[in-house]
Amino acid sequence: MPDDAPRIGFLGAGRMATALARAWCRAGRILPEQTLASDPLPAAREAFVHQTAARATADNLEVVQQANLLILAVKPQTMPELLREIRDAVARQQPLVVSIAAGITLGQLAAELGESTRLIRVMPNTPCLVEASASGYTPGPHATAEDVALVQRLLDQVGRAFRLPESLLDAVTGLSGSGPAFVYLMIEAMADGGVRVGLPRDVSQALAAQTVLGAAKMVLETGQHPGVLKDMVASPAGTTIAGLHELERAGVRGAFINAIEAATRRAAELGKKA
Repeated sequence: MPDDAPRIGFLGAGRMATALARAWCRAGRILPEQTLASDPLPAAREAFVHQTAARATADNLEVVQQANLLILAVKPQTMPELLREIRDAVARQQPLVVSIAAGITLGQLAAELGESTRLIRVMPNTPCLVEASASGYTPGPHATAEDVALVQRLLDQVGRAFRLPESLLDAVTGLSGSGPAFVYLMIEAMADGGVRVGLPRDVSQALAAQTVLGAAKMVLETGQHPGVLKDMVASPAGTTIAGLHELERAGVRGAFINAIEAATRRAAELGKKA
């Protein structure tokens, strides 16, 4: 455990907060006894405690008062009410405030919490639970170099993280935030295809998931363009090019692009509504 392990507070104890807390505790980056989450739902609090061995409460202000790293993990629609509730406590405690809410801008956060608040906006995704997250983040103007380094270390501990201009974070939401669901759909469809041609369901699902994992590792570890790797598999008049032809005829490539564009637009809409 590092000597600088933060006293961390989660406002919101939903799936993403629980996934991050569990992953950081497992990786030794935070101490369960120095971690506290709040949520109005008893079931969410119970799940957080069960999966992290940390503590949970229904009192948002209790979390703010004990934390030097405060993570805002509520839905964008409920963010304005939460910010009004914690504004004075944040001004007294002066924690680093990290928001993982889709669409909520640094400007919106500063307007409610105070312009001098140390803020970092992060868009993680749920594979952080298996230390395979893909995250983007943007520091606010008053976040220190130490703040940025801390967040980078925490995010790198559970995957890969990229510092980006805030204007690109909605795109991160559309791609890597929503993307796991798109990949799960693809794995499910590939597994159904395997069943269609005679494979047992459990074997087909395992083969499909392992195929996606292996292909992703090839992209990341070789550094080659996906198109190059695709062409390496697709021999002339072979099985792969026959399958690729069907995918192109069905518009799968365009459908993925449209899905990410739609998710990005929705992230921006959520911020504007908040």
